[in-house]
Amino acid sequence: MNQNFTRRNFIKTVSLGAAAAALPNISASASAAPAATADKPSKPNIIVILTDDQGYGDLSSYGAKDLKTPHMDALMSAGVRMDNFYANCPVCSPTRAALLSGRYPDLVGVPGVIRTYKKSNWGHMIPNAKLLPTLLKPAGYHTAIVGKWHLGLKPPHTPIPRGFDHFHGYLGDMMDDYYKHRRHGINYMTLGEKNIDPKGHATDLFSQWAVEYVKDRAKCPDKPFFLYLAYNAPHTPIQPPKDWLEKGTDREKGISKKRAKLVALIEHLDDGIGKVIAALKATGQDKNTLIIFTSDNGGQGNVGANNGGLKGAKQQMDEGGIRVPACAVWPGKIKPGTKFDQVAMTMDIYPTVCQAAGAKIAHKIDGVSILDGLCGKKFEIPERYLFWMRLEGGHYKGQIYHAARHGRYKLTQNRQTEKLKLYDLQADPTESKPLSEDHEAYKRLSDALAKHIAKANKIPWQRPGN
Repeated sequence: MNQNFTRRNFIKTVSLGAAAAALPNISASASAAPAATADKPSKPNIIVILTDDQGYGDLSSYGAKDLKTPHMDALMSAGVRMDNFYANCPVCSPTRAALLSGRYPDLVGVPGVIRTYKKSNWGHMIPNAKLLPTLLKPAGYHTAIVGKWHLGLKPPHTPIPRGFDHFHGYLGDMMDDYYKHRRHGINYMTLGEKNIDPKGHATDLFSQWAVEYVKDRAKCPDKPFFLYLAYNAPHTPIQPPKDWLEKGTDREKGISKKRAKLVALIEHLDDGIGKVIAALKATGQDKNTLIIFTSDNGGQGNVGANNGGLKGAKQQMDEGGIRVPACAVWPGKIKPGTKFDQVAMTMDIYPTVCQAAGAKIAHKIDGVSILDGLCGKKFEIPERYLFWMRLEGGHYKGQIYHAARHGRYKLTQNRQTEKLKLYDLQADPTESKPLSEDHEAYKRLSDALAKHIAKANKIPWQRPGN
């Protein structure tokens, strides 16, 4: 097979055939939530927490010895941990598109990263994509995003026009400085649809704004809320507050400067998450809130990320680039200290949230609700092929690379000129022993991937006029 393919001629080169006590902020409410009637249980509040570039091993509960993440760890122990959870892409925008649309990101116009300038922008969320808040609002929810959006920089491609009731955060991709909140000199900090210029570290601001939102919604106990809390930490630049860096350096003797900065940024992030959880407890909303926690992709290798011994890192289709920490907590519904080992993806959050909220999905999506499995019920995800892709502009020159998985077998590449390699993840979890191209799974996965690419080719990904 000729592997020097483009997005279009690839299709021609393959066949198109065939323990709650560990989390006092959640488990012990200071004041009771409003009681539900016997015939009409109250709907849960729902919080989805998405961290940015947090590696599979960058929590102490996932094996890190040089950092302390008590609040994330408490979430892991207070509910169900998902050890086979995957981001929909090894970079930011596509995964976020999958979370909010329930679809593969290339099928909603986001195969790559949405950026400020035409030459570097490689994504545009298609107008008819039905984002999560448009389904939750008819189900009675107030919907909000606090933090990083990264799915469009100008209306009508910003959170409020796309269905959210409330937005307090950052429209752009990475910040060039956590305190100045600029990208290419442009201020993307926004409240609703108004540009703002707040002071402070971005992580502190996002945590503070989330706390304010949680406290404000407590004043409306008859209307549940959905909060998408999307941090930009620990994405580069690795810029922790000075006191957090000093604390970690003093504690971890001999730690490298590079690793110490990342550890401090993650510990500072963990502290912010703890403040949001504490606000749930203080307002008595903790017992009726479903929290889902995960990361948008693997950790960035050249800044000292720990991907838990998995091969690869951010931007790569190896396990370290796409396998991410994840858990769900829902007191009274999800048993503390449990595990869900089936393979799931970011796009599965969409139908899972809708099922919990009683929101109806009447259109095609690619994700599958895993709520029953998370709640300990007998459940098996229907057999399916899973796909990953990344198409990028700028210095990537429009290159594309892919991965596909079915069962134990995974087909992967990390650059357009690289041959697709087949691995048996059950026998070879480190992806160190590629199987022969004559293996039956190679052709089967290649065929399925080609069909997916053919479908994605029909979806416009650039902004109109670009």
